[in-house]
Amino acid sequence: MSLFTYKQRNNINLVIIVALGGLIAYSLLGIFSSILGTLVLYTILRPVYLYMVQDHNLNKRFAALLLLFTSILLIVLPFYGLSNMVITKIHELQSDQIYYKNLFFKIKQLVPVGGDVEHIIADSLRKAGTWATELFPSLISGAFNIVLGLLLMYFLLYFMLVEHERFEAAMLKYAPFREQNALRFAEEMKNTTFANVVGQGLICLVQGSLVSLSFFVLGFSDPFFWGVITTFICFVPILGPPIIFVPAAIMQIANGNEFGGYAMLIFGFLVIINIDNVLRFLIAKRVGNIHPIITVIGVVIGIPLFGILGLVFGPLLLSYFVLVVKIYETSALASDRMERIKTISETQEL
Repeated sequence: MSLFTYKQRNNINLVIIVALGGLIAYSLLGIFSSILGTLVLYTILRPVYLYMVQDHNLNKRFAALLLLFTSILLIVLPFYGLSNMVITKIHELQSDQIYYKNLFFKIKQLVPVGGDVEHIIADSLRKAGTWATELFPSLISGAFNIVLGLLLMYFLLYFMLVEHERFEAAMLKYAPFREQNALRFAEEMKNTTFANVVGQGLICLVQGSLVSLSFFVLGFSDPFFWGVITTFICFVPILGPPIIFVPAAIMQIANGNEFGGYAMLIFGFLVIINIDNVLRFLIAKRVGNIHPIITVIGVVIGIPLFGILGLVFGPLLLSYFVLVVKIYETSALASDRMERIKTISETQEL
């Protein structure tokens, strides 16, 4: 005869499952960014994959491999190439003492500053450069971790695409929601991902390109570099393009290029800033929008966890959390309503 009842054995199994699940989750913390990146890419590539397979009858494995290869060419390699370019440029600026001396001399011409203030500014700029260097992933310094993370991400993504029906059925089966709420969560998760990655990414790319183009036309130095920096900064609503083009314009005015400086300020405040509102309105009508508060708090949470990728992953995680809370509230209200109806029905029968 067994020492445990059926219910006790189930409870013991549940404790073992929770303990092992916690251990597995703790072990996966180091590759959490790869798992999250897999989910993001799956959400973005899934409509294209279904279009290729269902509408054009392409082989599943061929379609999945083609999409993976295309994403590497269009997303992964350019991102890490630009990251290495930014890191190299920051190192050049940090090691160029003449650059800082000229910078402080021009600042003194515009705004009188004391020696202590000059020292504080110099120290802050160097610390900002070191922080920015650590923020961007480098193919040179972290090649092994980057390659391992990418291999894992694309390995998971391949099987998620090829076996998308089984994957989605399993997610629906084990989701801690009712089926209709699970489907709602999946739909809103898709819209949130597209709004943050595709929508916000497009806005940042347009603003960065406009800064780069205006720098090039007006004869500013390193237009491509500053365009890339602007693209990354635009993911943070509080900062945006002015943090790049305003100091650059002031420096041009201090150098005697008053036309270029004032032209940059006028174009920046009239066109570059306002294009954000126009594009955001058009994109929100198609894929939705994310509130600036969620974006800012998400960036603050995401950057310490994921580095520069936290600009995207942080707001996404916070948005997913808000979605889960909303669905929980909906389920709780529905459950409470059913309990009330049941209680009223039982009372009437008595």
